[in-house]
Amino acid sequence: MNNAKEFILCKYGELVLKGLNKSTFEHMMAGQMRRRLKDIGNFDIYYSQSTLYIEPKDENCDMDEAYRRAKKVFGISSLSRAIAVEKDLRAILDAAAGYLPQFLVGVRSFKVEGKRSDKRFPMTSPQLSAEIGAVILDTVPGICVDLHSPEVVINVEVREKYAFLHADAEKGACGMPGASAGKAMLLLSGGIDSPVAGFMMAKRGAELEAIYFESIPYTSEMAREKVMTLAAEICEYAGRMTVHTMNLTEIQEEIKKHADEEYFTLILRRVMMRLASRLAHTRGCNALITGESLGQVASQTMLALNVTDSVADMPVFRPCIGMDKEEIVVTARKIGTYDTSILPYEDCCTVFTPRHPRTRPSLDAVIAQEKRIENLGLLEDKAFAEKAERMIKAYN
Repeated sequence: MNNAKEFILCKYGELVLKGLNKSTFEHMMAGQMRRRLKDIGNFDIYYSQSTLYIEPKDENCDMDEAYRRAKKVFGISSLSRAIAVEKDLRAILDAAAGYLPQFLVGVRSFKVEGKRSDKRFPMTSPQLSAEIGAVILDTVPGICVDLHSPEVVINVEVREKYAFLHADAEKGACGMPGASAGKAMLLLSGGIDSPVAGFMMAKRGAELEAIYFESIPYTSEMAREKVMTLAAEICEYAGRMTVHTMNLTEIQEEIKKHADEEYFTLILRRVMMRLASRLAHTRGCNALITGESLGQVASQTMLALNVTDSVADMPVFRPCIGMDKEEIVVTARKIGTYDTSILPYEDCCTVFTPRHPRTRPSLDAVIAQEKRIENLGLLEDKAFAEKAERMIKAYN
């Protein structure tokens, strides 16, 4: 395999449908990939023909880690490690004999699919596929060709600069490139649902910031660090985000002192939505994101959501709204947040939880309860003024 080099080939998903705007999205995705890989080697990252190429420039590049990180960049439908060789039949066949057997250990059947983007290459795609298939049959003992249900598909692509050989592509993160759809504020708790909601909106191109509400001393430093860990796990996909922390202790104590118990959670949720909206405006966000699932708990009935949404002056995105808990857990496991989410640390929403929360509240009744807390606006101003923030990055 003289002059052969291993690349990572990243194929697009729905970006191919973007028409004249496609190059804008490609540029954003390439920039994100460069930021993700800059601390693990000198890579040349460029795009052509609906493919993002990751090319190592020296031997110090960590290709295993680059591949792992590339799998979590939104906008990429599939990716594979591929050997790149000169567009010469002898070089291609030598590469097939030297590089492909590692992907065929224990495999009983395969087929070869060819794609000849460079029509100047003297062989057709079927001819080239047949030549490579013959090399594999000679090189890998006990394997056979199956054109209908092969265990592994070998690909040969003759492109502008090189010919590429690779085995089955692996599924990427899909979605749209990060920050391509604007910025939104995620209400991030320590539970299972809100990290999944943040991931799902980041997948649709939302740039994330997050707000975490705590109630010191009812919630602990460990609870806060759990949320920061969740943010870092989301950033494996989203890249980075600023997490803002606000303390609601005084507000919750005043709610407990003046409101009827069945309204505690509803009033608290309205406070959170007001503060999150206020912060979102100052940070250039155009929407809020929450992890609610319809009917999952008392504060997530239709009427309860209407009560809390009435104080938000921007769209509230709830990507988990139609999912059941099992579906949310499956996603949490897939993205790596589940084990952190189930750590047994307090959440401010569990402080002063009513025994019999109101599930069918009227907006007028909740507003009347809220008016009993005469200093609520001042307490919200204080919580907002004393907020803290931390930048979270997945990689340096």
